Amino acid sequence: MKLICITGKTGTGKSTIALALAQKLDGLYVDIDKIGHQATSDPIISKKLCNIFGDNILDKTGIIDRKKLGNIVFSDTDKMQILTDITWEYMEQELDEILLQKQPYFIFDWALLPKVKYWDMCDIKILVTSDDNIRKKRILERDHISKEYLEKRESAALDYSTLSFDYIFDNDYTKETTDAFVEMIYSDVIK
Repeated sequence: MKLICITGKTGTGKSTIALALAQKLDGLYVDIDKIGHQATSDPIISKKLCNIFGDNILDKTGIIDRKKLGNIVFSDTDKMQILTDITWEYMEQELDEILLQKQPYFIFDWALLPKVKYWDMCDIKILVTSDDNIRKKRILERDHISKEYLEKRESAALDYSTLSFDYIFDNDYTKETTDAFVEMIYSDVIK
C-alpha cells in the first residue's frame, strides 16, 4: 500500500490532479473535505457546534450551513481550532477505516494534510500551486461566494514550506500540463 498526499490552497486544482492520479493508478481517491462535511452533519457533532457557535449556523432545514459557520471560524484561529477539535475525531476514525481497505494506492486530497498524522505516513507528498489571481477567480466562480468571504477563508489557509514536498506542481490549468504531471508521477510510482 502506498499513500499519496496531495495538498495546496483551495482552487489550485489539487482535486483534479488527485482524481486523475487515482484513476491512472487504479487507486482510491479520498476527498478529506467531504469527510469534514459529513462530520458536521453528524447529529452529535452538529449539536456540539450549535452549543458553541449558536443556532444561527443552521440553515432553514436545521442543518449546519458551512458558509455561516465559515464566517465565524475563518477570521478567528481559536474558533477554527474549536471546530477542528470537535470534528477531527470523526474524520480521523473515517480515515483510519478507509486505510484498512485492501488497496494498492490511496490518494488523499486535503488543504490541511500537513497538520495531521497522515502527513507523516505519506509515501509521496505533492504540493499543487497556481497563480493567486487565477485561483481566486476560479474559486469565486466555482463556489459562488463573495470576495469578502473568500478573503476570510484565505486568511485561515496554511502556508506551505516547499521543502516538505517530493513534487511541486505549478498548475496552469491546461489539460496538457496536468496530464504530463500525472503521467510523470505515475511513472515514478510504478518504478
